[in-house]
Formats: sequence, C-alpha cells, structure tokens
Amino acid sequence: MPAHANIAATAFLIAEPARTAMLMALLDGSARPAGELAHAAGVTAQTASAHLTRLVQGQLLTVETEGRHRYYRLSGPEVAQALEQLAAISAARPPRLPPPSRQARSLQFARCCYDHLAGQLGVAVMHGLQQRGYVVALPEKRCEVTPAGMRWFGSIGLDVGALRPTRRGLARLCLDWTERTHHVAGPLGVGMLAAFCERGWLRRTPGSRALTLTPPGRIALREMLGVDAAVPGQ
Repeated sequence: MPAHANIAATAFLIAEPARTAMLMALLDGSARPAGELAHAAGVTAQTASAHLTRLVQGQLLTVETEGRHRYYRLSGPEVAQALEQLAAISAARPPRLPPPSRQARSLQFARCCYDHLAGQLGVAVMHGLQQRGYVVALPEKRCEVTPAGMRWFGSIGLDVGALRPTRRGLARLCLDWTERTHHVAGPLGVGMLAAFCERGWLRRTPGSRALTLTPPGRIALREMLGVDAAVPGQ
C-alpha cells in the first residue's frame, strides 16, 4: 500500500472523536480495560468494543491479557509521538476517568493481587528491584533474579534458591489493574510479600485485600530500594 494510503487510513482511525478520546487516555503509557476507555470516550461498552477492535486492527493499539481481563495500550512510542504532535496543534481536553472512592484509593496504593504485592507500592518496588539490577525482565513476561538480587532477597529473609518455580517460572510480570504497568508475581512475588509482612513492613487488613505500609516499612523500602511512596491520608 502506498505511503499516502497508509497515512489516510491511520488518520481516519484517529479522526473519530471516541477513538481519539480512547487513544488520548492511553497517552501516559498505561494499559486500560475497555470499560475505562468507554467511560473516557463517553460511549457504551458495545460501541467501545467496536472502536477498540478497529484500533487494534489498524495497529494503533495492542491487547494484553491478564487472567480474564483484556487491557489495551498504545502499540508503540511512534503512536504516542504522533498523538502528542497532533495535540500540540490543538489543545486536547483531558480524558474523563471515574473518580476513585476512598476504598479504591487504599487498594490502589497497596493490596494483595492473589498472593503477591500490587498497587502503587508493588509497582514502585518492582521498579526499585529493576533499577538496582536485582530483577531483570525477560521476554514473555518472565523475570530473572540476578546474583545481586539473590543476595538482597536473602538479606530480608527470602531464600530464592528454595523457591519452587511454576510452569511460568520463578518470577513473572503481572499487569497491575490500577497502575497499568507491571509488578512482580510468581513464587518470588509470593515470597517477597510474606517476607515484607514477617518483617513488619506491611500489615494485612482483615477482610480486605488492602495492605498497610508501616513506618518501619516505609523507611526500609526507601533506603533499600529507593521507594518513596506517598501513603494515602498522610
């Protein structure tokens, strides 16, 4: 297909107002479910599904599956750059997203995702582990613990060598449903959450998936991993 035809096809996809709103809602690099994107665009779920299908077929979006859920994100930095350039020509209205409740804010900060740490804190911990070279992301959402990482985990009471890998490996990337980026899951994620709780850095909330970051935990994670998470209400 000639270059001008490709440009015309892409421009046609972006030009539809609902699709534009969905694309702009993803400009921050997040991955969001269809329901949120429908809200951002002010359309029904059925209409949003049709638009998302066309955007995926047009290679502007990709889909990531996590459990029963499907998350959409921009297919690459070139799409984000094109949207930013178009937004610079005419100021874009911020996407509409539902305001979070108090309970939602607590869960967004720190919670159990099945049996591992998730939320803003989980993502920040993962970032710290990667920044210090303790964990390395591999293809197919797998992770590898480096020798330095094994020593660090050992220092907090987690013997990585004693963990039993699953068919998906010792550690894997899990897409966080509130932060739209990844935290660490698998046996390593389970063991890390248990170690944090045993050391009194995190406290489980009875009857809830929410986790509380304690003052000692806040100090330890800041000093050891550079995590400087703002605790809700403080």
